[in-house]
Amino acid sequence: MNELNLTSLNLSSCQFDDLAVSIHPNAEYNATHDGMVEVILKRIADKKNEQAHTDELWLVEHQDVYTLGQAGKEEHILYQTSTPIIKTDRGGQVTWHGVGQLVVYWLVDLRARGLGVRDLVSHAEQAIEDVVGEYLPETLYAKARRDAPGVYIYNHNHEMLGKIASLGFKIKQGFSYHGIAINLINDLTAFNAINPCGYAGMQMVKLTNFGQFTKKDIEAFTQKFIINVHQRLNQNIALRSI
Repeated sequence: MNELNLTSLNLSSCQFDDLAVSIHPNAEYNATHDGMVEVILKRIADKKNEQAHTDELWLVEHQDVYTLGQAGKEEHILYQTSTPIIKTDRGGQVTWHGVGQLVVYWLVDLRARGLGVRDLVSHAEQAIEDVVGEYLPETLYAKARRDAPGVYIYNHNHEMLGKIASLGFKIKQGFSYHGIAINLINDLTAFNAINPCGYAGMQMVKLTNFGQFTKKDIEAFTQKFIINVHQRLNQNIALRSI
């Protein structure tokens, strides 16, 4: 099986006073979503009463599911499979989540962090670029695009090989939830049933495609990603120009 085995990861290096990291293996989508909303609504109510809470990162490996964003068009679902299709309240079109893909949900008070929505998206993309790039051969690089949110793999001729990570956030009264999904060791055939993120013919790739990442690297990858995000939330890593 291509499971991430999140519960086996040693994340002792990722314990922070200002950012709580939690693990959600084999996560059913609706229950996970309802949990996020509950946390965010409580934080909104408590902030009005001047009660502060710690920001959270949720590390999630979902049960297989297709999700359709707020403005999602069903025409981007090319054919039906046995995998459930769930409408949700994030931005973006249709995507797949499931076994072997690392999903990270960002439950963050953006105003307290001094971050705008564009800052959040750019930091998320650049955190992915930073960490994915460590596991690519020198002839390849990871880069976000201006015209389509997410992170893509390019060769030395600047030709796009495919999309490795997707983004879809929801902002409610200055708080973010939902987040990003990185293809690590998952089966990519599930994407054949959809136009990923609404783009017909979009080639999806995973980190194991490129020869320098294996299942044994999942723990180190996850640690590096969490630490990178924490530094960015504290504005210790500056945004690069896009």
